[in-house]
Amino acid sequence: MNEVVGFLALVIPAMVPFVLAAQGTILSGRAGVFNVSQEGVMVLGASVGFLASFTLGGNTIGLLVAAAAGGLVGLILALATTALRMDQFVVGLALYFATLGLASLLYRVIVGVTLEPPLIELLETYPIPLLSDIPIVGEVLFDQDLVVYFAFALSFGLWWFMYRTSAGLRFRSVGENPKAADSLGVNVFRTRVWATVAGSALVAMGGAYLPMVYTGTFTEGMVAGRGWLVIALAFLGGWRPHYVVAGAAFFAGMDVLALRAQVADIAIPHQFVMMLPYVATLIVMIFAFRWARQPGFLGNNYDRESRLSG
Repeated sequence: MNEVVGFLALVIPAMVPFVLAAQGTILSGRAGVFNVSQEGVMVLGASVGFLASFTLGGNTIGLLVAAAAGGLVGLILALATTALRMDQFVVGLALYFATLGLASLLYRVIVGVTLEPPLIELLETYPIPLLSDIPIVGEVLFDQDLVVYFAFALSFGLWWFMYRTSAGLRFRSVGENPKAADSLGVNVFRTRVWATVAGSALVAMGGAYLPMVYTGTFTEGMVAGRGWLVIALAFLGGWRPHYVVAGAAFFAGMDVLALRAQVADIAIPHQFVMMLPYVATLIVMIFAFRWARQPGFLGNNYDRESRLSG
């Protein structure tokens, strides 16, 4: 039982990068902007978050600076696709490569080449009084760091906003039928911009969380394909915040299993275990696309003068 509890307690923080980045992807996607730069933005967030935490002191500052950097990337994407009407996929790929290079450049300029990498303090856990004393559940869910609580509260908040408020209904209409939303007085341009900026900020925060909870330092390969899995996770979850959390639990479980395979003397190569999420994603996507519904205007640019818009 202790092994199971220990495993689940590790899965919860491993979910956070997936949850934050996937909710950010959903936020922009529900407004019709399909962001494919997640991998690069997460790497940039990890680099900027670590550097800000190391130089300015404090993981909170690191998370905020990473969110600001991600928001800036999102603003570029939003303006390029909304104001200039450039192809979303092409701009997203360009930003992916640009953020990858920028993340490495910033680290090399500020830290340089060192024999021992600089370290920051890992995030502290904050047990919730009374709830953390519940057997099994308390140790797994209520004895985590503050970013874990934020990620789950954010998921609930997004679900409530999108499906339980009139403002959420208007917001979702922008990604479904922007011409109809525009005719009802919804500012399509402003909605797409703020959703893309906020979504990209969440993606960067997901990347910044990695050095703060695992290694205490930044390495270029630490995101390890999570950004690409996040895109698949958004499709698998039907672009719904609550379904994404369940999918994130699966990917996080595979991550923890792969890490345990590395430290344990198991005959199965850990590379095989690390491959499982990608293989499972391909298999599930084959069947999921038959029922999963994506926003009707996802990936398209809106022009209110065009008859094809909406």
